Amino acid sequence: MPPALPQFSIVIPARNEAANIARLIDEIAAVCAPLGSYEIVVVDDASEDGMRAVLDKKLGEGLPLTVLRHDRPGGQSAALHSGVTAARGGVICTLDGDGQNPPAELPKLLAPFAADAEETLGLVAGQRLNRQDTWTKKAASRFANRLRGALLRDGTRDTGCGLKAFRRKAYLGLPFFRNMHRYLPALFLRDGWRIMHVDVAHAERWGGQSHYTNIDRALEGLFDLAGVAWLIRRRKSCRVESQTRAAEAEDRTWMS
Repeated sequence: MPPALPQFSIVIPARNEAANIARLIDEIAAVCAPLGSYEIVVVDDASEDGMRAVLDKKLGEGLPLTVLRHDRPGGQSAALHSGVTAARGGVICTLDGDGQNPPAELPKLLAPFAADAEETLGLVAGQRLNRQDTWTKKAASRFANRLRGALLRDGTRDTGCGLKAFRRKAYLGLPFFRNMHRYLPALFLRDGWRIMHVDVAHAERWGGQSHYTNIDRALEGLFDLAGVAWLIRRRKSCRVESQTRAAEAEDRTWMS
């Protein structure tokens, strides 16, 4: 018999996080073990700092771990998409690979899905409290979030938080584009899913350094914001009310 599918998957997009990834995997395993069957999927976005060797060692420790490696750097959204595609759980949790998203917050993200009997909830988005970042990074993030919120009306004050949980099938139905991870609340709403927000803690980076600058984010963000606004305006507005196949119609005629 094939192995049973995990109840949920933890997907970690990471690049050059050799100083943090082993500790992060261990903390995730400790938090998730009591919650049910799970798997950890790490996507190595073509790291150059020795993270591959660290992950190869972790693969031999008996954890439910899968490692994907990109042939070239693709960015966080590409790494997340590769990880979710490979994951087997029906619910996906994500967090960054730098240690700033505490694994202890994962149960907060998973709990709403257990109570969602009608399966209308698509996304639970973490909202960082007491951010442990530089003032310039926090200021840039506040400006970007206010601008995005005013244009997209997604009701989310912090889309940059890496702590999120969502239904795998819903995510894979979204249009993929670079940097889409920053617009997941608006995209889930566009497709008719409910979203929720939970406050989560934020920690200092364990080691290494950030791979992005505020200028990088701002320049790309302007183009992305315009594109997402266009996608929302052009969304499919109708839904299938019923579906009947020819054979089913014939059966009904015969029975009458």
